[in-house]
Amino acid sequence: MTHAPLRVVHYLNQFFGGVGGEERADLPVEVRPGPVGPGRALEQQWNGAAHIVATVVGGDNFVSTLADDTEAAIRAALNQASPDVVVAGPAFNAGRYGLACGLTCRLANELGIPSVTAMSPENPALAAYGKGIYIVPTGDLAASMARALPALARLAFKLGSGETLGSANQEGYLPRGERRDVWHVQTAAERAIEMLKKRMANAPFASEMPIEHFESVPPAAPLVSLSSARIALVSTGGVVPKGNPDRLREYNSVNWKRYLIGDLDRLEPGLWEPIHGGYDSTAARADPNRVVPLDALRTLEHAQVFGSLHDYYYVTVGVGTAVNNARRFGEDIARELHAADVQGVILTAT
Repeated sequence: MTHAPLRVVHYLNQFFGGVGGEERADLPVEVRPGPVGPGRALEQQWNGAAHIVATVVGGDNFVSTLADDTEAAIRAALNQASPDVVVAGPAFNAGRYGLACGLTCRLANELGIPSVTAMSPENPALAAYGKGIYIVPTGDLAASMARALPALARLAFKLGSGETLGSANQEGYLPRGERRDVWHVQTAAERAIEMLKKRMANAPFASEMPIEHFESVPPAAPLVSLSSARIALVSTGGVVPKGNPDRLREYNSVNWKRYLIGDLDRLEPGLWEPIHGGYDSTAARADPNRVVPLDALRTLEHAQVFGSLHDYYYVTVGVGTAVNNARRFGEDIARELHAADVQGVILTAT
């Protein structure tokens, strides 16, 4: 018996939808017939067994700031297209795009439509959607597109066909925090003893209940005397001189920068700008001091609430930045601050 090809709706942001970059991030949600951009390569993976009947394209800023309008538009598109499965992305390590993909999948699930997306395990969207949707892991950058699409297409086809999925390890999606009862030829006690023997023999084994480990960072001791302390400003908010002369990355940062603020009372709009790719920067662009509160700290300094403000401001971008890089940034900046006899730090984010 020949089955009709699966109907697929694909979600893309304005960049992968071919509309433009950050300058078009305010694009309202729109629907286009057929595959667009990476959707064409995705559709080729199915060899005619599934077709993308519609592509939903939304600007990252629009989707992240106008939730009601976005949800209404995506729901309408899904109801109109009646897909068998929804695919979003891949979003790689782009935070706003990842959140949009997660939102699209959540809305599809609420309508009873299976869905799947793909993004880096480091994408901030996992904090919001990692436990509720199927996510295929990718690299941080779009260079991993060719590796991501086969796994994404395979899982989408299984979901659209109504197949029962195996575990995350078997199917290639990120763990969703679910536990399912399955039949096993060995009892739990037998499996536990087998793992214990392997561990005692220093042989490789896989735990059935992996435990996530987080590094413990002890808080710094309180200042002995705030009135005489030298304070430094450090930020992961991505506020840099106009034009971003040092080409600091807007996400997945690999470095940090230091800028002289010793003769400034505030960061003037037009001379400083946010380049961070993970939040709506409209308010920060109008007044950079909302992210880097130089004006408020100068007021406190003049009132002798603390001793003095360090002459340099340190900045990087936090969104999607690998933990090992973030650790290195912190160590590098801390060494400079210790050498400059700085006693305290105001660390601002977004």
